[in-house]
Amino acid sequence: MALSEIYNFVQLTPRFGTSGQPTAAQFSDIGAAGYRGVINLAMADSDNAVPDEGSRVSAQGMIYVHIPVPFDAPTAAHLAEFTQAMAMFPEQKVWVHCVMNLRVSAFMYHYLLQTEGVAQEAARSPILAQWEPRMDEVWSQFMRAPINAS
Repeated sequence: MALSEIYNFVQLTPRFGTSGQPTAAQFSDIGAAGYRGVINLAMADSDNAVPDEGSRVSAQGMIYVHIPVPFDAPTAAHLAEFTQAMAMFPEQKVWVHCVMNLRVSAFMYHYLLQTEGVAQEAARSPILAQWEPRMDEVWSQFMRAPINAS
């Protein structure tokens, strides 16, 4: 199965793949593609959540990190925790997902700008172009905030 079949997949940089919720079977594809870590920003009870996701990821030889970010309440503390998790993989490929790749796109935008020093336009996932016109006030503020994630 191809990574492109994973819901809302975006290869944001050579090291960072992002998506909506992968199916249980798709974690083996992620591992086979050379990813060493999976970071999940969705809530445990989100739509299509994989109940044993952590053990499935670990069985593929990857490290699993779950940072549950309520969709209606992302915070700078969540972003700081995310940045710390990303630091666990300084040179390795990391897969970051949530339910639809919305939370992830916003978090990766801040991470790439602040931590990786990527230019603003390069830090923007194509998912943001689709989502931003419909963002609610919470996410609009999150995107505009000069958040210090360190």
